[in-house]
Amino acid sequence: MQAWTKPEIPVVPGPARRLRLYDTASGGLVEVPPTDGETARMYVCGITPYDATHMGHAATYVTFDLINRLWRDDGHEVRYTQNITDVDDPLLERAAATGVEWTDLAEREIQLFRDDMTALRVIPPQNYIGAVESIPLVVERIAELRKAGAVYEVEGDLYFSVKADPAFGSVSSYSPELMQELFGERGGDPDRVGKRDPLDCLVWQLERPGEPAWESEFGRGRPGWHIECSAIALRYLGMTIDVQGGGSDLIFPHHEMSASEAQCATGEYPFARAYVHQAMVGLDGEKMSKSKGNLVLVSKERLAGTDPMAIRLALLAHHYRTDWFWTSSDLVDAQARLDVWRAAVGRGSGPDGAAAVDALRAALTNDLDTVAALAAIDQWSETNGDDTSAPALVVQALDALLGIKL
Repeated sequence: MQAWTKPEIPVVPGPARRLRLYDTASGGLVEVPPTDGETARMYVCGITPYDATHMGHAATYVTFDLINRLWRDDGHEVRYTQNITDVDDPLLERAAATGVEWTDLAEREIQLFRDDMTALRVIPPQNYIGAVESIPLVVERIAELRKAGAVYEVEGDLYFSVKADPAFGSVSSYSPELMQELFGERGGDPDRVGKRDPLDCLVWQLERPGEPAWESEFGRGRPGWHIECSAIALRYLGMTIDVQGGGSDLIFPHHEMSASEAQCATGEYPFARAYVHQAMVGLDGEKMSKSKGNLVLVSKERLAGTDPMAIRLALLAHHYRTDWFWTSSDLVDAQARLDVWRAAVGRGSGPDGAAAVDALRAALTNDLDTVAALAAIDQWSETNGDDTSAPALVVQALDALLGIKL
């Protein structure tokens, strides 16, 4: 599947810094990648395209775009893969409710997502892979899991046995009670009769009347949710990737399950060095989500004339691991900040540019501390100086490291 247009990224002079990120599994900061010059590998879970990109989505992809940019600044080659779940229950349900072919709905929303990511200057993945096109990979992975004794049948459907992975539970460290509660809330079927464990997840669903299905050695059907990401990541990145990323609502079951499936299929551990999660963005006291309908849409703001850089800056004003609620003042404040920055770089001189860039790098490589990073540029913008090279250097750094085009 085609991704979107890659923005030009300037090279910023001065010493780069190693990136440290909070790893959900260990509960601490880790350096990724661990070796200088090593190719950095990242997998970020993509959208299910049944509605437009909201600010929660945008916050997630901007966060992982920062990681991509900081790795590049540190001289790493980056291999980045993202899926898009272009066949799944929510998509089929929305298509049926609106009278639109599910393929047409997916195509329309995928293009809108591409347009939003282009406007926000998010670097595209090298591998942008749809669930439908990855079905042969999924079938291969399920066959490997079945050979390893990690898959069993319930009325023709195939399930992954979580007990087959000794490390199951190590990503989230959640209690069994919380796991079962979240599994039921987030697409699982803990109460299905015939399962060996309530947490065992569906990897292949036999064809249901009126639903799309594909031929396989397991019968006509379609993949479950978690196995899709497991299969795509293994094919394009291999095991022990540097970052597995997504929203914090994916910690369990999605990232727990996909990691265990990959580990059982290969016999190797761990699936990722760091599990990195974007906090939730809410509106009116609730999580922003398609199911609730409380969405602030990137495309709607763009069409209303909002500067995409103000949208990006509004997202960057909050640390990625802190839940927050979107308000109308977020864009007002971001536009005001953007105006100050643009005026400052237009002055022709300013305070020490190299010091400002170093402060920017120091903040961002410390677990993506965007709040401190923005404060450093605020301070530079509000201070007079006689360094005539500073404005151009700051413009380069904001573009390359924050993705903000002044």
